[in-house]
Amino acid sequence: MSSRILTNDEVAEYRKNGYVIFPSLFDEAEMNLLRSAREVDTAIKENVHAMDDREGGKVKLALWNEAGGDIYGLFSRCHRMVDSVERLLEGEVYHWHSKMIQKEPYVGGAWTWHQDYGYWYYDGCLFPDLASVMIAVDPATRENGCLQILKGSHHLGRIDHNLGDDQKQTGANPEHVEAAKKALDLVYCEMAAGDALFFHCNLLHRSDQNRSPNPRWALICCYNAARNAPYKQSRHAMYAPLQKVPDEAIKELGLKLEEKKFYRGPQEAK
Repeated sequence: MSSRILTNDEVAEYRKNGYVIFPSLFDEAEMNLLRSAREVDTAIKENVHAMDDREGGKVKLALWNEAGGDIYGLFSRCHRMVDSVERLLEGEVYHWHSKMIQKEPYVGGAWTWHQDYGYWYYDGCLFPDLASVMIAVDPATRENGCLQILKGSHHLGRIDHNLGDDQKQTGANPEHVEAAKKALDLVYCEMAAGDALFFHCNLLHRSDQNRSPNPRWALICCYNAARNAPYKQSRHAMYAPLQKVPDEAIKELGLKLEEKKFYRGPQEAK
């Protein structure tokens, strides 16, 4: 288990490139708890939202706003996560939402190029002062559809996104994306289980379908700066103080699950 948070050099890398990978943020025992939850948590399985990926496949996720007291909530509230994000966003943050992305072997769908703020802007956040942390539950490889990013694309600012279809993905304006792909480096974010990818809400990213025999699940915890709380009620959380927990709390609690209110609708997942 890592007991440190992002360093000055890692924060500088995030500012420059729009992302930074933190190797082994969580250890094998902690990841085994998440993988066990995948097997026994019927609520996650019963509240999956699936969308057409426009490539003939389906993408699946389960999303919730509240950071509770179960295994998922402790991951999103532990010090190594929250303190690191507070360094990136330069102040207090709160839980915006979390989601479990589910790419099953051979059938896991793709995600089109998009920015998270391309959607969150319409939820009433005036500034792009949000960040996400993707925790690899399974190893993420090119073969099973790891995240792809355009390095430094967060400096482009918010790009217009096509919105409005509950059953199909919507993405960033294709003309802008094609121009960005010519100007910026494409990076495949391959990760071992327990690695974490911290990324800016304006970073352009996508992923391929999972054509491998291996699952690619990921827990993504999203945070908003407290100073950037939405000016209107939205589908995601209004500001509420985030109660941090010690890093040791995950193992001490073990595999605890609790009922949560899932959001089911169009989403900017990965």
